[in-house]
Amino acid sequence: MTLQLDSSSIQAAAKLIAPMVRRTTVLVSLKLNDALGAQVWLKCEHLQHTGAFKYRGACHALLKLTEAERAQGVYTVSSGNHGAALAAAGQQLGIKVRVGVAANASAVKRANMAKYGAELVTIEPGMAAREAFVAAQRPTGRIFIPPYNHAHIWQGQGTAAYELLQEQPELDCVIAPLGGGGLLSGTSVAAKAHGVPQVFGVEPELAADGEASFRTGVLQPAMPPLSVCDGLLTSVGDQTFPIIRQNVDDILLVSDSEALAAQKLVFELTDQWIEPSSATVIAAIQRYSKLFKGKRIGVIISGGNIAPPAIIS
Repeated sequence: MTLQLDSSSIQAAAKLIAPMVRRTTVLVSLKLNDALGAQVWLKCEHLQHTGAFKYRGACHALLKLTEAERAQGVYTVSSGNHGAALAAAGQQLGIKVRVGVAANASAVKRANMAKYGAELVTIEPGMAAREAFVAAQRPTGRIFIPPYNHAHIWQGQGTAAYELLQEQPELDCVIAPLGGGGLLSGTSVAAKAHGVPQVFGVEPELAADGEASFRTGVLQPAMPPLSVCDGLLTSVGDQTFPIIRQNVDDILLVSDSEALAAQKLVFELTDQWIEPSSATVIAAIQRYSKLFKGKRIGVIISGGNIAPPAIIS
């Protein structure tokens, strides 16, 4: 199947969600550029409402519902960022939100979801429990809003890259983290339609099902949830995967220790506190320094919902 490289749906999403989302900062740090050996533009989605890019897709998905569907309420599964985003957007639009959240989810992210009025249902970690929760909710009449595997979600997430490219149109490549693929698929469509030569996704080595899927051309199951990059532990979606296969040039892997070191580096050089999942993009520039040396790079900093930086020594 050939997917048209047309960003019109992302442009339409950007217009629709504009009254609800924050047009986040595009940050340049001379110190960080020097440390990375490249010119890097950080699209700071950790400064987005609810602390992550997920708010974009959540707003878009809810705004596309009919009035009757809104009245029924919605449900989802989330490690935290999508659940909080959906709850906050639902709060703005008067839509009730139920979230299946793993028992080992970050306390910070759980509190963030509760703060916006989400009804939290604790489930076991892993994809099997997520799928069971979704199946159990179907008879309730609520509308399922998946974290990533839906056109309205990835179109909304792609608005971050769309804004980045409006502000900095001359880039050699764009890099985004890869979990379920909503952010990366939307980013890739926006970037390739704009004429950006290369798009890269980044995954943790301990959650590299996306990289394996990309290499083999066949969707691979999620790996055990062991990585500290908790926002990237889900499997790639069957709707986002074909977009990624067509538009993304490569999936790069980084270790947890590299992600944590990159998180610390960003904080020390920019005063920005981001999640390890977000820091994977900076870790990739460091690990694959020959690939990125001297390039003009746009990166999507996906979120910052984690305990405060006092934990860094």
